[in-house]
Amino acid sequence: MQSVVVDAADRLWVVDTGRIQFGNAPVGGPKLVAIDLRANKVIRTILPPRQVAGPRSFVNDVRLDLTRGKAGTAYLTDASPDGPNGLIVVDLASGTSWRRLNNAPSVRPGPDFVPINDGKRMLNRPAHGPTSSINIGSDGIALSPDGKTLYYCPLSSRTLYSVPTSGLTDRRVADSKIAKTVRNLGTKGMSDGLETDSAGRVYGGDIEHNALVFRHTDGRFRTLVHDNRLIWLDTLSIG
Repeated sequence: MQSVVVDAADRLWVVDTGRIQFGNAPVGGPKLVAIDLRANKVIRTILPPRQVAGPRSFVNDVRLDLTRGKAGTAYLTDASPDGPNGLIVVDLASGTSWRRLNNAPSVRPGPDFVPINDGKRMLNRPAHGPTSSINIGSDGIALSPDGKTLYYCPLSSRTLYSVPTSGLTDRRVADSKIAKTVRNLGTKGMSDGLETDSAGRVYGGDIEHNALVFRHTDGRFRTLVHDNRLIWLDTLSIG
């Protein structure tokens, strides 16, 4: 279980990466599962095909818009540290899914990105062998209140991006055209999870500074809170 989100119909959606200890995901491993919270039972399991979520995919986070499509639309990130990165779109009525921005620059780790935490370079440090960079792609994801804009960020980056959902959900639109609609919204710090509020502000953790930041609707970034106890902020929720 990688991520859990409750939708407007009071269903709990669970993301399963299917990758045990970062091994290859088997066929049927990566999945999106819906749980009826009133009945306390699984009511839906959506299995992306192999070309959407392959053996090295790491399906990470999900956001849902029940107003788009006959039964709603789900958006997921593929944060794979060792495979192609991208966004995944799911039509909840049919269960059909497809990839978007596959390995585009905005979903990939930042070039030469090395985060600093507690004054030290954050690297993969195996028990045996050399250190290496942490290369994790599209991770955090959030939807604008009107569902027209999807926000996302690679974990190995300090940049926030956005893309219109109209192109993501229209399968007639080529990926190359969607890439031209991606906006670089500026530097927000290294974030894992993202969230938005009803006013359209975008929130994210600033892992390197033990802080929670937000992007105001005028484009300014502000630190909401900083505390050394805020270690690696990830899943956020607006109450």
